[in-house]
Amino acid sequence: MYSLLQRVRSARVEVAGQVVGQIGPGLLVLVCAEQGDTAQQADRLLAKVLKLRIFADADGKMNRSVQDVGGGLLLVSQFTLAADTSGGNRPSFTQAASPQEGQRLYDYLVQQARAAHPQEVATGEFAADMQVHLVNDGPVTIPLRVAPPG
Repeated sequence: MYSLLQRVRSARVEVAGQVVGQIGPGLLVLVCAEQGDTAQQADRLLAKVLKLRIFADADGKMNRSVQDVGGGLLLVSQFTLAADTSGGNRPSFTQAASPQEGQRLYDYLVQQARAAHPQEVATGEFAADMQVHLVNDGPVTIPLRVAPPG
């Protein structure tokens, strides 16, 4: 699974002009399930997201996790993270999971996040035309890929 984490002061997702998910300070996580990804990879991705120390401590060093600071999570599906641009000017998305498998893994990740993270967990809408608004804090943007075991 591939994700892009953005430390935010606030973020929201709109679909057809309506806010479907929003958070205050925390992490916006764009998530892409790729072919062959498993629930075990989603679990490992979530564990990393929750424990990644990218928030400032009292000395201003990135030494605290989203859980340490009580931040929110905004999980947004984004299959375009699987883009392969090596073959020309039009990206290929053949490495992305099928829509059915992508939604299954995204829904699983959201369910696990809500169980593991007592703070707010908001979402976008799978396969919708979404507008994502954010105030990137830092800016801090970190790509994170969790490969299959082995």
